[in-house]
Amino acid sequence: MTSMKNRSGLTRRAVVVGGAAIAGAVAGRTFLMPSNHSGPVFPASAEVAGSGATLLNDASELSPTPVIRHITVRQAPESAVIDGLRAAIAEARAEGRPLTASTARHSMGGQSLARNGTVLTLDQEWLEADTAARTYRVAAGTRWSTVIARLDAIGFSPAVMQSNNDFGVASTFSVNAHGWPVPFSGCGATVRSLRLLTADGSLVTCSRSDNADLFNHAMGGYGLFGVITDLELDMVPNTLLAPTFERLSGQALGQRFAEALAADPSIEMAYGRMDVSLDRFFDDALLITYRPVADQSDIPPASGSGFMSYMARDIFRAQLGSDGVKHFRWWTEAALNPGIAGSATRNSLMNEPVITLDDRDPSRTDILHEYFVSPSRFADFVEACKEVIPASYQQLLNITLRYVDTDRDSVLAYAHEPRIAAVMLFSQEKTMRGEADMARMTEALIERVIAVGGSYYLPYRPHARIDQLTRAYPRATSFVAAKKAADPELLFRNGLWDNYLSKI
Repeated sequence: MTSMKNRSGLTRRAVVVGGAAIAGAVAGRTFLMPSNHSGPVFPASAEVAGSGATLLNDASELSPTPVIRHITVRQAPESAVIDGLRAAIAEARAEGRPLTASTARHSMGGQSLARNGTVLTLDQEWLEADTAARTYRVAAGTRWSTVIARLDAIGFSPAVMQSNNDFGVASTFSVNAHGWPVPFSGCGATVRSLRLLTADGSLVTCSRSDNADLFNHAMGGYGLFGVITDLELDMVPNTLLAPTFERLSGQALGQRFAEALAADPSIEMAYGRMDVSLDRFFDDALLITYRPVADQSDIPPASGSGFMSYMARDIFRAQLGSDGVKHFRWWTEAALNPGIAGSATRNSLMNEPVITLDDRDPSRTDILHEYFVSPSRFADFVEACKEVIPASYQQLLNITLRYVDTDRDSVLAYAHEPRIAAVMLFSQEKTMRGEADMARMTEALIERVIAVGGSYYLPYRPHARIDQLTRAYPRATSFVAAKKAADPELLFRNGLWDNYLSKI
């Protein structure tokens, strides 16, 4: 075990070469093609000739969706903006069109898109902090990059956010995403309250004490209960942290992760990695934990992507089809980095955009999977992955492991107990062959995860069977019933509803 506490220019997570599992490439390349086809670019947003509709896509680059209205909102959530959102809701309702709200559309299976409906893109920067209460309030479409910049200036940090800074805060709440901070559950656990526009245009304040049932359905509810206008969240002091690296076997990682957090409450952030080369698949692992340094008197401003981040991209992308490069990358993570990684602030560790490791190949796309298993069953999960993933044609470039505490609020909870979250990034060929193989592999992997008492994450490609969803999310039936009661005309709809929940 090695502890590094030196301050240097190589202080950010970017020094872990190719490190972060990212939420897909920038949308806007090519839809599915025959394997030998090199067709035209498919745009992220384009007019549909002669139809009056606009095509929008998401981070999968595989979800081109025609929408009748696309409205971008950039203003603070004041009365005029809320009235405008009410008008959009009323218009969609009167015309029988679905409506959904989104920010960056990094979900990968149409969960942020409404086919032939109205799509709201919330792209805002409004934030107000209360240092005495240690809370901040943000517009729904405020991105985490803005949150970090504003809180960093006053010495604070978001309690929980996603591992990249591109996403909107309300979107994170709506998928109840988690991140590196420990020992939290998803981001929803740190949300104090929110305001929500319902299908009839009412503006409702929701919290654990006011309209708690609506609050719990909106948390991880994929926007199916209304349009969030703003939220109040917890913030914590920004601290300077030093990493500790522990190398161990892949099968031992899950149990050790939980034990390390239980034994040392000073750990503020943590994640794990595993070797993804095919000849040593998931055999070796690395646990990285961050603790505050003794001297907190000189905390530097949050840094952004630097030279090392972009150097990391070349190595990360060169892994495609090459065990040799995967061996080299694992050496940099497990052998080189523990000797050169220095301290970093909470905010710097989380202040990385998705585009840093962007895929620039128009014939491929980045696809995320995420699975949640008990620490005690993590070894079983590793064995399942060893049997299922290498037998496919998919190219696994990265796996990041995180700890997620019990979710006690969300109806569609993926963590009914403490779980290890396994975030896997695949590079998929954008062909019908590639999509069919991904669907087959995903279904097989989900089945194995459910068999060990685990669950899978819903914001990704719609390859699970409906019975797999209901087994992984046993409250899905009651969620659907509550949705129909709150929104009987089914105004708020998206790909998750159309593909799955509407059929339960």
